[in-house]
Amino acid sequence: PKYRGKPQAERVVFFLADSYFKTRSYLLAAYEFEKFVKSYPKSQRVQEALFLEAKSYYQMSPEFSLDQDDTKTALEKLQIFINKYPKSEFLNEANVLVVELQTKLEKKDFEISKQYYTIRDYTSAIKALDNFVADNPGTIFREEALYYKWLSQFEIAINSIESRIVDRVTELERSLDNFLRNYPDTIFIEDLSEKINIAKQLL
Repeated sequence: PKYRGKPQAERVVFFLADSYFKTRSYLLAAYEFEKFVKSYPKSQRVQEALFLEAKSYYQMSPEFSLDQDDTKTALEKLQIFINKYPKSEFLNEANVLVVELQTKLEKKDFEISKQYYTIRDYTSAIKALDNFVADNPGTIFREEALYYKWLSQFEIAINSIESRIVDRVTELERSLDNFLRNYPDTIFIEDLSEKINIAKQLL
């Protein structure tokens, strides 16, 4: 407090925030970096402070299975930083962090969608996985999501009443052709081949 209003205050506040960051007190670090940016908007270190504020939230981002509020906050802060300083020396690292955090959110959404398959609610699984793919068109989990969608269709087909089997197995074959057109080297090929043969035998 004795440096407040003095020339040294700017350096002291930045070092305080940085010391919290380096001792892994990320919540305090985020608060102090935010305060620094607001108090010294013309500082030469404001760019670094804004990045480290965002990175503090990144460090607080938990495992994908837990609440993702800090992950979303980190993404918002990183996007603000990227938009404000598109030529920053921290830009490459910021982009890497954004991809990692987005992947974590996609992983959580995918696992929630897949859960319907796990509990054998196959109709809901198809809808949830369709929504996941539509909401995340570039996701690395797309192949796996479409695989579990197909497995859900398979379970519905082989457990159909006799009058519905032909239509559903035919649709199953069509879906498999579409899947293999997109992923000809899929790691799921053995399981898919085995299951389509089981379905065809029903005909």
